[in-house]
Amino acid sequence: MLRRNQLTLRILVVISLLLLPSSYVFRIQEVAAAQQSSQIDAMLVVDASNSMKKSDPNKIGNEAMKMFIDMLSVKGDKVGIISYTDQIQREKALLEIQSAADKEDLKNFIDQLDRGAYTDTAIGIREAVKVLQQGSDPTHEPMIVLLADGNNDLNEATGRTEKQSAQELDQAIADANKKGIPVYTIGLNADGKLNKDALADISKKTGGKAFSTNTADDLPQILSEIFASHLKLKIVPIQSMTGNGNFQEVTINVPNANVLEANISIMSAQPVEVKLTDPTGAVKQIPANDILYSKSKSYSLLKLITPTKGDWKLQVKGVAKDKIDINLVFNYDIELTMDPLPSSTYKKGDKIDIVSYLTSNGQKLQNSTLYQNMNAKLVVKDLDSGDTKEVLLTNPGDRFTGTYKIADEHDYELTVIAEDSSLYRETEVVKISAKPGGASVTPTPKPTTPVTDEKKEGFPILLVVGGVIALAAVLAAAYFILSAYKKANKGFIGQMVIEIRDENTGEKTYPQYKKLNGFKGKITLHQLLQLAPELKETEKILFVPSKNDRILIKNGSTVNIEKSGRVIDAINGFELKGGDRITLSLQSVDKTIMLEYLV
Repeated sequence: MLRRNQLTLRILVVISLLLLPSSYVFRIQEVAAAQQSSQIDAMLVVDASNSMKKSDPNKIGNEAMKMFIDMLSVKGDKVGIISYTDQIQREKALLEIQSAADKEDLKNFIDQLDRGAYTDTAIGIREAVKVLQQGSDPTHEPMIVLLADGNNDLNEATGRTEKQSAQELDQAIADANKKGIPVYTIGLNADGKLNKDALADISKKTGGKAFSTNTADDLPQILSEIFASHLKLKIVPIQSMTGNGNFQEVTINVPNANVLEANISIMSAQPVEVKLTDPTGAVKQIPANDILYSKSKSYSLLKLITPTKGDWKLQVKGVAKDKIDINLVFNYDIELTMDPLPSSTYKKGDKIDIVSYLTSNGQKLQNSTLYQNMNAKLVVKDLDSGDTKEVLLTNPGDRFTGTYKIADEHDYELTVIAEDSSLYRETEVVKISAKPGGASVTPTPKPTTPVTDEKKEGFPILLVVGGVIALAAVLAAAYFILSAYKKANKGFIGQMVIEIRDENTGEKTYPQYKKLNGFKGKITLHQLLQLAPELKETEKILFVPSKNDRILIKNGSTVNIEKSGRVIDAINGFELKGGDRITLSLQSVDKTIMLEYLV
């Protein structure tokens, strides 16, 4: 349904753009570009083999993934989770975070992950790439985080060979690289059997980073580094301390007003208590509208939303002799931009003037204090020789400037990097060529035809009015035609996870993932249950596609439907959104059906 909505929008936009003056089109494009923001589409992939019981007996890896989720923005990021052995154990499709409840839903899913026999890394990576290929937002930054503890351990009974697994992994890596999906690997080397080189090779080939550790206790710190690295942020170590049973104070400096979020992670083996004072000396309530607080048995996380510039005081009370590490990651509303070069082709010996500057919401920053402690450099990569050269840029207080002289008749990539103690930014890569036949540095400007007074005076007002009327008529016709088409071909998206519990024995079936995109118009629950005779009473429970990627459930049966422990009235329809879970207590047999809708 989402794809059809996008098609509708594109058709209407194309029709309207064809009837608009070109200057308006360019303005629309500029506004759209300015509204784009840096968001994450992350797939967390977890090795769920039984060996992880020894590598990570306290499930610190689960806690680290939960902390990663807590560090994400309040709204907009997407997260999916895959647990694998030699098959997919559990899977949660990409869920767009719109509220704190969405983060809790993801963390609850992590708490439910179980272990199983065997290991096949290709299975987990392949599925994660597929999910991102199908559901990632093109304006977001996709990524995969893989947590594993050893080599493959294939089930001989399936007949699958190491060669087949390796070929499948290679294909998944190639697909990830083509899609621009970096894979960050974390190797738990608790038993000394970790194949570090294999994990490092996955990260290297996809542009990610590889980490390994001998203890699961390091995982929260590693997940923090991955979060910061992917968004080109910096971890600012605040202080390490040893708990003494009393409150101990540290200073959190918010350097400027462009900080969107300040993530303060407090990692400890035992839970801690916290207090917070803002730069005016006022004691802040925790949590509050602008201060989010989440915690588990191994970490606490404070997220300050658009915090006031200045020194904040954080007080932490830990258990005596417990080591406490405090780190800070700022999420800035700041990007780094480089002025367009006058040409993409040059000659050996040509000099290129470089001008780069900080922007916020598409506009140059006027706040010169942000530049005070920043250093910048131009990184030039020779695509023919593979060599990289760095040129330090000058910081006059409101931009970064410098000059680069073309050394050889080669192809190059240019990037500007600027950073200080808490901020790291890169410009988009610019490609140039200095191979024979290149144009001069300054291209000849195209001649322009002046607009005469006669042309200005002759602009027909009636034509404008007629054009507006025609545009309205075309859009209206297109709208009604497309609406009729959509009604006749309305389909589902996502999938339904189905588990059935026997109330007499307490046994629960293995989760079944039923893809919905093959159905149109409506579908009964009995169809999803493969028309099992004992579950016949579910044939009067109907699913219908609804707006905004939701599903309407209509209950014409005697089955009780519950959501969050409460019975819902679905006789006239009840909307399910992505991530919603419901339970259905059957009357004819002692069974309970548990459904989760994944988008």
